[in-house]
Amino acid sequence: MMFVVKNLHVWVPRKRGREDEAGKGGGNGNQTGKATEAANAEKEIVHGVSFSLSPGSLSLIMGPNGSGKSSLCNALMGDPAFHAKGSIRLDGAELAGAGPDVRAKKGLFLSFQNPEEVEGVKVSNFMRRAVAAKEGTGRRDVDGGMDALVKSHERLLAEIKKLGMDGKSVTRELNVGFSGGEKKRLELLQMLMLRPKVAVLDEIDSGLDVDGIKLIARTIRTLRNSDRRMAILMVTHYPRILKYLKPDAVHVLAGGRIVRSGTAALAREIEKKGYARYVKADARHAGARALHEQEAE
Repeated sequence: MMFVVKNLHVWVPRKRGREDEAGKGGGNGNQTGKATEAANAEKEIVHGVSFSLSPGSLSLIMGPNGSGKSSLCNALMGDPAFHAKGSIRLDGAELAGAGPDVRAKKGLFLSFQNPEEVEGVKVSNFMRRAVAAKEGTGRRDVDGGMDALVKSHERLLAEIKKLGMDGKSVTRELNVGFSGGEKKRLELLQMLMLRPKVAVLDEIDSGLDVDGIKLIARTIRTLRNSDRRMAILMVTHYPRILKYLKPDAVHVLAGGRIVRSGTAALAREIEKKGYARYVKADARHAGARALHEQEAE
């Protein structure tokens, strides 16, 4: 398995004005190509990012706030709120243009930085149906009788125990009333249950205390030791989790570009010196590009 991203550009959608609203559903406006949508977008956030992940690898994308990290994550998962152009290949199959559900079934997973609360849906039901959908077993696992329900529940309890959470948590509504740290653990629970080929963890360590960070690091280490097929991409702006994890590769994202790549030593350098040099370098690059565009006009 190989996950390869080449020359990925991401735009945030343009803001709708009255003319846009009036034109909804009229003519063939909604059938324009993705290139046209991108051209009409308000702002390009990610500028030609390329990287690859191999089975069993742990890679980090680091960068200051506003560098495009979450936009990159959402584009990788196919969030329709973002316009993307470029190549995203998993096991040789092109995922660019596919919906989030297709990408998930192919083996791509994204943990949310700010998980949504879903009232009326229990954690256990959500997890069981998500696994059935991903594995293609459909109703057989959902309505497979008492044996299937018992096995699914036993596995869920075993996995949630690894995260230091009470088994009663699975009977609660998804993310409703959970603390910030508990919501992050539920994101990890999904990863443990789904066992994707590629797991993208968007700031899974943000807002956590030292104990929470240690637990996440321990979970990732254990998972890597038990499943060397899964590639993990962690996105963060704090290098503190690297006290407990050793990544195979570290990429610095600034201004929507990967401006430097290296090993764990690069993350330690950032911890000491910060991102200032990379932000300044990107500002010079952006200025030069703007001047070139003006001259072209």
